[in-house]
Amino acid sequence: MFSTAVLVPFFCGCVLPIAIVLLICLKKMNSDNKRAQIITKAIEANKDVDTDKLIESLKSTSKTEQEILNGRLLRGCIYTLIGVVLVIVGIMYLFSGSEISDDPVTFSFLCGGISLAIGISYLIVYFVTRKQVFPSDKE
Repeated sequence: MFSTAVLVPFFCGCVLPIAIVLLICLKKMNSDNKRAQIITKAIEANKDVDTDKLIESLKSTSKTEQEILNGRLLRGCIYTLIGVVLVIVGIMYLFSGSEISDDPVTFSFLCGGISLAIGISYLIVYFVTRKQVFPSDKE
């Protein structure tokens, strides 16, 4: 039979992504069906209902440009600070006598570098898009 060494990567690599996509699609279909039911019930119950306003009110709300920018700034700061802390922890491990090839040092530097890169990229995108969304009046 199959051993767990074969089944675990199979389920993590194949079954899990398919299940996640399936659940997301089912959730979207369910919300669309519920919206359609609400609209048809409102139309059946009252002929004077303004369907355009009803459809507009049932649309999902989207984030404003300011909310998107604030989210990018927040994620950039969080990832950058986590990266800085992990790099400092790695440096402290080095000063305490650990080798660079020790697991805590390598793990700390690796995760810290990745987190720093993600955080800095979020901050770069924030500052670039901020200038595009809110151009300065100085020309």
